[in-house]
Amino acid sequence: MQTGKVKWFNNAKGYGFILSEEHNEDLFAHYSAIQSDGYKSLKAGQTVEFDTAPGPKGLHAVNIKPIST
Repeated sequence: MQTGKVKWFNNAKGYGFILSEEHNEDLFAHYSAIQSDGYKSLKAGQTVEFDTAPGPKGLHAVNIKPIST
């Protein structure tokens, strides 16, 4: 698993981007990849753990888990 910070996430559209610390690039994040109960959303600046998978336009963040601080 990698860690990164949420750059931005649009709740209405259900997607956003995570800045990966390992890859030093923005990774696409879809709400369906968030591993949490209830309403699946992320907040800008939030630290998350995730895996990556290839997507049609580059790497996507998958198995996204918010880290409680």
